Amino acid sequence: MNILIKELPEYEVAYCRRYGSYFEPNEEHWEKFLNWAINKGLFPPQQSFIGISLDNPDLVESHNCRHDACVTIPEGFDKEVHENMQFRKLDGGQYALYQYYDSPSMLNSGYKYMYEQWFPNSDFEPDYDRYNLEFSMNNPVEDPDGKAKVHLFVPVKKRTSY
Repeated sequence: MNILIKELPEYEVAYCRRYGSYFEPNEEHWEKFLNWAINKGLFPPQQSFIGISLDNPDLVESHNCRHDACVTIPEGFDKEVHENMQFRKLDGGQYALYQYYDSPSMLNSGYKYMYEQWFPNSDFEPDYDRYNLEFSMNNPVEDPDGKAKVHLFVPVKKRTSY
């Protein structure tokens, strides 16, 4: 597996949050959010859709796991007129890029690889002060094999001790 270290900029995003298992389909969550974003002219290639899984499902009960569906917003976007939407900035900095292409329900395998195999054998450690970012690079419904192409960016910092 070829992991690349990338420098990402800070992103400002609109987002909506869902509570529930990461391993159960969440099409309704994304569908509602995508409809809002597309109606506001927020879609690729100018903007990016980003998923953020905020909890470790090994440590948090599945019904309490939080997931944010996000879309980057352009500078000058009028946030005041969107009462039902939340906004925040995502930190930039160094990230390890894992290019995932498989069933949407198997994304956890990418996380497991990064944290259980790649980190222990790299010069980096996770930066838990920033979020993992799941950039959606395709729509699995439109993929011939029904697979999700996700650029999983895991925040890193140089390892301080071995």
